[in-house]
Amino acid sequence: MASNFGGLIQSVGASWMMTSIAGSAEMITLVQASVTLPIMLLSLVAGALADNFDRRRMMLAAQVFMLFVSVALAACAWTGLITPWLLLAFTFMIGCGTAFNGPAWQASVGDMVERPDLPGAIALNSMGFNIARSLGPAIGGAIVAAAGAAAAFAVNAASYVGLIAVLARWRPDHAPQPLPRETLGVAMAAGIRYAAMSPAIRTVLGRSAIFGIGASAIPALMPLIARDVIAGGPLTYGLLLGSFGFGAVAGALASARLRSAFSSETLARGSCLAFAAAAALAGLSPWLPATMAVLLVAGVAWVLVLSTFNVTVQLHSPRWVVARALSLYQMAAFGGMAGGSWLWGVIAEDHGIWAALAVAATVLLGCALLGLRLPLPARSDIDLDPLRSWQAPETAVAVEPRSGPVVITIEYRIRPEDRRPFLATMAERRRIRRRDGARHWTLLRDLADAEIWIERFHLPTWLEYARHNNRVTKADAVVTERLRALHCGKKAPIIRRMIERQTGSIPDSRTPSPRELAEPLTDPNASS
Repeated sequence: MASNFGGLIQSVGASWMMTSIAGSAEMITLVQASVTLPIMLLSLVAGALADNFDRRRMMLAAQVFMLFVSVALAACAWTGLITPWLLLAFTFMIGCGTAFNGPAWQASVGDMVERPDLPGAIALNSMGFNIARSLGPAIGGAIVAAAGAAAAFAVNAASYVGLIAVLARWRPDHAPQPLPRETLGVAMAAGIRYAAMSPAIRTVLGRSAIFGIGASAIPALMPLIARDVIAGGPLTYGLLLGSFGFGAVAGALASARLRSAFSSETLARGSCLAFAAAAALAGLSPWLPATMAVLLVAGVAWVLVLSTFNVTVQLHSPRWVVARALSLYQMAAFGGMAGGSWLWGVIAEDHGIWAALAVAATVLLGCALLGLRLPLPARSDIDLDPLRSWQAPETAVAVEPRSGPVVITIEYRIRPEDRRPFLATMAERRRIRRRDGARHWTLLRDLADAEIWIERFHLPTWLEYARHNNRVTKADAVVTERLRALHCGKKAPIIRRMIERQTGSIPDSRTPSPRELAEPLTDPNASS
């Protein structure tokens, strides 16, 4: 929370400094975009690293990097060397540190608490940030008013020290890794594939991007609301940010009670509508108390929507891919915020602040209406713990981790009356297989025996086949049990594991002579 105080104080200093060194609304809103754009660009890389490496070390490296950048920013501001584009460059680099820190930080919450406590832990984590948000901007505004933006940057640099010390001393328990780490490219592709094949995560990604576009209008235009609509100074700006943050704290405190009373979809949809109303009213009120009240409502809605999306992603992601799923969620939300921040600056420059906020309110209304077509999942009790029942089979042909491609076939015997439930279950099986890395999945039916059905899929290597089986969760096992119950054979479904080979290859290691290569591989007198 102390580090969050520093970051918000720095944000106030950067936004207000830009109002003094650059007059255009577009440059002012680019401050917000320069912080959120790196999160959109780098989060997936950060998520892949966080799922494959020590999350504590990743967070420690990110915090140290942001410390050095903040010291350099404070030095440039103090010596008068700062320019609008240099200020954006520094805030962009701080955003890069935030991008690498975020997925590891969010995923670590699930490492600290049991799954039933995860929604409450996420809400508390969000509340810690928003307590800082409620007071940090007001303190930042006071620091800027009293000592200038350079002092705000120096306070931010000092705020990293405590968190770095805590991370350096923390020694979390690490679960043993049964398989080698994935390469970065493979890990990123696996994260994208998992999200694309998970309906709950796919819904969150689409709606969080739309919400990010609309919701970014208030934070991005808040300096202009303070300066032009209310005719205030940096302290007014700090008070507005403080009201927004205080509302977020109230939303986090009420989230557990609201979550027990309403479904995730009802909570997200109602919060989008409240935020839309707040955005429209914020551009109309010239009175500070009224605007603070409106922004308090926006803060409540802000934290309820984002925490609901965050909880949905974490509850529908197994631990092996949770950081990548969270990084994709952050990319969608913060990518929307980055693009929205620039968009609202352009509209405010050409048509005024009220027009920009009115369009943003329309976008948020659309996000709420989209919930009628793409609602958030109602269930949150899915058991995504690994099944850990698979053991590598013995093979008559020697295989290595890189051996492949591997082809798997599973033969079922299905009664004619069970064909319809079998096909419905196989549709779910296909999604799970492809989500966990299988390629070229097909379902075949024997033309000679109508009861024989064969599931067939490929994996690029034997190592990827092992990964595929280690990713099976307890929830996925329900589909397997359903298929076994439909199988009517005397024995279990027949599984064949095969490896692709090119024709004409020689099984022994001796190099054949040219004469041997010229001879036919079979006896020409033998029958076909």
